[in-house]
Amino acid sequence: MTGSDALSAQPGPGRALPSPSATVPISLVNGFLASAGVQRDVVERYLRGAGIPIELLGEPHARVTEEQFSTLYRTLAIDLDDEMPGIFSRPLRGGTLKYLCLSLLDARNLETAQHRFGQFFHILLDDFFVESKRDGLVAQVLLRPNDAIGPIGALGQELMLKLVHGVCSWLIGQKIPLLQIEFACPRPRHAVDHLYFFTGSVQFDCERTLMRFSADYLDAPIRQSKRNLRKFLARAPGDWIFESFSEQLVCHRVRQYLSAALPDLPAIDQAAEHLHCSVRTLSRHLAAEGTTFQVLKDELRRDIAIQRLTDTPDTIAAIGADIGFDDPSAFHRAFRHWTGSTPGTYRRRA
Repeated sequence: MTGSDALSAQPGPGRALPSPSATVPISLVNGFLASAGVQRDVVERYLRGAGIPIELLGEPHARVTEEQFSTLYRTLAIDLDDEMPGIFSRPLRGGTLKYLCLSLLDARNLETAQHRFGQFFHILLDDFFVESKRDGLVAQVLLRPNDAIGPIGALGQELMLKLVHGVCSWLIGQKIPLLQIEFACPRPRHAVDHLYFFTGSVQFDCERTLMRFSADYLDAPIRQSKRNLRKFLARAPGDWIFESFSEQLVCHRVRQYLSAALPDLPAIDQAAEHLHCSVRTLSRHLAAEGTTFQVLKDELRRDIAIQRLTDTPDTIAAIGADIGFDDPSAFHRAFRHWTGSTPGTYRRRA
């Protein structure tokens, strides 16, 4: 097996390594609050309910956990009776996701389900059309804006592609690896986080908003039932917004390896050896995915630190040591660089 082949191969059953979930940039939190039109006097109440310190809104490098973000999303959706809070020209009332999924469960295969998905949203919204097609070996889902309404905002584009991908993956019982994702909007500040929102090459400033994947998945049968749907809805939006770290991207596999090695911090040559490839091959794959080995190492340690500061009583020194910092002052400097706050300040706010 060549280095490239080794990176393309997937871990077999039972070999997946545990990895903490990614954290969410504060820019997405600000985007949701802005789209929802939440008044300043009630913002703090929503944030407090999600365990998010209001001070983080003004810190551009701040992060929140997936659970905090999902809690905020659910609360806004319930209070505003809009499952895409304020993002489109009219609300998606409570029950939209439920009845969308119910309309798809008896589809013959994923191709039929995708067609129904587009029809469902054509009935509900005038903002866009969800158009699916098979083009040889490639399947494409296009989000075409309605010229009479105007362009779709960046957050709306991201969420609709995530919803299509998340629901379709759930329907067939496996994450669908994406070949390409294009957005007809400028590159956002949190673009690097698309590595954890989408499994595939993400491009911005494109003419259209779309995603492509292997057409083989269109023939996959629907494997879910009404009983499974209850669990999917209870976990929403987590199951359709966030990607697991068992996907095909090389950066996910590097992150898994680094997580399992903590508190040790392997060098890139050790990671390359673990993945059965050369350092040059590994670096090339990571560059193609828009990241580097050092960035992945920093992101992993940042996310673990944020989650433990938020969710555990562990001492700051212990957290720093567990993610490879022998010197507490070095951990303080790194955390401030990552988030704009010291660990102690971050914990007090949380």
